Amino acid sequence: MFEYAPAPESRDVVDLKSSYGLFINGEFVDGSGTPFKTVNPATEETLAEVATASSDDVDRAVQAARKAFGVWSALPGAERAKYLFRIARIIQERARELAVLESLDNGKPIRESRDVDVPLVAAHFFYYAGWADKLEYAGFGSAKPLGVAGQVIPWNFPLLMLAWKIAPALACGNTVVLKPAETTPLTALLFADICRQADLPPGVVNIVTGAGETGAAVVAHPDVNKVAFTGSTEVGRIIARTVAGTGKKLTLELGGKAANIVFDDAAVDQAVEGIVNGIFFNQGHVCCAGSRLLVQESIQEELLAALKRRLGTLRLGDPLDKNTDIGAINSAEQLAKIRRLSDLGESEGAERWSPACELPGKGFWFPPTLFTGVAQSHSVAREEIFGPVLSVLTFRTPAEAVEKANNTPYGLSAGVWTEKGSRILWMADRLRAGVVWANTFNKFDPASPFGGFKESGFGREGGRHGLEAYLEV
Repeated sequence: MFEYAPAPESRDVVDLKSSYGLFINGEFVDGSGTPFKTVNPATEETLAEVATASSDDVDRAVQAARKAFGVWSALPGAERAKYLFRIARIIQERARELAVLESLDNGKPIRESRDVDVPLVAAHFFYYAGWADKLEYAGFGSAKPLGVAGQVIPWNFPLLMLAWKIAPALACGNTVVLKPAETTPLTALLFADICRQADLPPGVVNIVTGAGETGAAVVAHPDVNKVAFTGSTEVGRIIARTVAGTGKKLTLELGGKAANIVFDDAAVDQAVEGIVNGIFFNQGHVCCAGSRLLVQESIQEELLAALKRRLGTLRLGDPLDKNTDIGAINSAEQLAKIRRLSDLGESEGAERWSPACELPGKGFWFPPTLFTGVAQSHSVAREEIFGPVLSVLTFRTPAEAVEKANNTPYGLSAGVWTEKGSRILWMADRLRAGVVWANTFNKFDPASPFGGFKESGFGREGGRHGLEAYLEV
């Protein structure tokens, strides 16, 4: 019997400053709002004090972006591409630093930051660098950039969501004012340093930090031409109302309650790995997480037994330990929401199960949790929990699986597990989801568009489709 041996990643690679300012017009400047603290969710240790941008600071950032737009949009696409390629290469060179800082500030396991997030960030900049001088060949003719893009991103994938927003905007000739989430601002500010290292012209990218008021100021600014938001459906509704009638172009990527559908002919062990990846990756802090497991009745017992065995092998703990599978919940506020909805699910009659799991004494933690005996009306089957909580329902026929999968106000993603290619196509044609994965889950590529239906938002990010959101088509 081997004893567990921790394999922690060193924090020494990160030059963590005690305080951070706003990044406006190519320089770090003080904010005029009250600074806030960003903490390590695994230890509750304060990492740094970060400036808060007031509406006046946002105005300065937008003015800088507007001034830079004339220069940036006039550059030939091939010249813009050089900057994007340079940013992508610097991201690769500083990958370890970015991964460690992301795990410190967000709470996600270092393996995910290192092996998924940061490589995808670099890949998005490489991909859109390739499009910068080929927009007319993408079917957009002589389409022009929109101007200043106001972008507000969430805390679950701070650096990756930044790349999804900034890379296509710059490739198309727009300039950017970006507001990262209040709980995870540090990698966005490190990205600002990368922009300086790449000699990006001042004002092309501006980073303003703060809470919801700062984001609202970005969205409502009259000189912002395009708004892109990833986050909760509730905030998305507010943004849609704010933008309505202004002429601003808008894309929203919002919440989800994805169905992961397993048929009786699926490879059970493969499906179990996909289920685990679908809901426990990044502690379930994923808009497209497979939080509803739909299992064909005939294999329910076999699949659940295999799934419980697999959950018993997951390691929860220090996000910087390379052996960790499940890290910390991002904030005390999010942890309270997960606890509330889980307790509600149990009170409504669903059966709750978690593997034996010792939670650390400090920080924000929640064990991987499984709910069985779930009805369609239960809160755990309807509300987005945004945590490591999986609800299990059953079905008998493909038609019933489609009906249950679509019985949600959301429509961001779905997974289908079966050996029959014809069934995959039949299901994909009927599922009201922006992305349908077949015999896998949570697979992303810069060339593939991503986005939702219904209350999961509208517009697409990634691929050629992601360019359209930043052009006057």
